[in-house]
Amino acid sequence: MLSQRARYALKALLNIGRAKGETRQVALISEEEQIPRKFLEAIMSDLRRAGLVRSVRGNLGGYQLARPADLISFAEVIRVTDGPLSMLPCVSRNFYQRCEDCRDEFACQLRALFSEVRDAVTGILDNRTLADALHRESEASRLIETPAP
Repeated sequence: MLSQRARYALKALLNIGRAKGETRQVALISEEEQIPRKFLEAIMSDLRRAGLVRSVRGNLGGYQLARPADLISFAEVIRVTDGPLSMLPCVSRNFYQRCEDCRDEFACQLRALFSEVRDAVTGILDNRTLADALHRESEASRLIETPAP
């Protein structure tokens, strides 16, 4: 299950992405996205350390995306906030750990099944970017705003 921290991180990054290069202040993001400010500050600090956003100091300071939105995948954000995408530690590619109670990893049917689940999930999340979501959002807004003939 996606954590609240990951959801808030994604919402904040999409908010910043909508600004198209302009700096966004935490207070404004917090208000617009209904995210508790202190929690958002901690999340933004993690995102900055991970190289997903950069902070700008000063009166007009705030945050900007550190890379173009098409180079930030949903998987990367979730890995920063929640850790591994896989449901079992033994199938994680980035955070592998052998399960404590496992007798034989290669014969384990749970590992076999959840390897498939991992592949499906990462196949989607690694290939969906902030830009994809912003484009879909823009298209949906355009459909809502366009009157029916």
